[in-house]
Amino acid sequence: MDAIDRKILRLLQENARHPLKYIAGKVFLSSPAVSARIERLEKDGYITGYQAVVDPISLGYHVTAFINMSLEPKQKPKFYPFLEKCPNVLECNCVTGAYSMLIKVAFASTMELDTFIGQLQKYGKTETQIVFSTPVKPRGVSINEEDTK
Repeated sequence: MDAIDRKILRLLQENARHPLKYIAGKVFLSSPAVSARIERLEKDGYITGYQAVVDPISLGYHVTAFINMSLEPKQKPKFYPFLEKCPNVLECNCVTGAYSMLIKVAFASTMELDTFIGQLQKYGKTETQIVFSTPVKPRGVSINEEDTK
């Protein structure tokens, strides 16, 4: 990966809908050359997908929460499929510390969140934080064009 690839990644993280022509102008290459580089970055696993960022509140999801959960390793084979089926689960991470899982969820109401937490507690202990605001929105990783990794 060279500095041009890094700049392409940075531009795509900024806006995955940038036209090839725009990106080509920013990296001083032709559109076909940029297209080939993007295809290679996808094939090599640097780009794993594209998605629209949707405002959950506009869709009626007024409650975002983070749920810390203690989960015994033997529970994982049943727990992971359960979470996969829950459309309100936005993200699930295995973490270090007092809890083994950190789950991000979005619900229309605290009552729905409470019902979901009750279902989770069949698998382990939970502790929940409800989000009031998000001053730093989710964003991509920092990509330094001079980095030689």
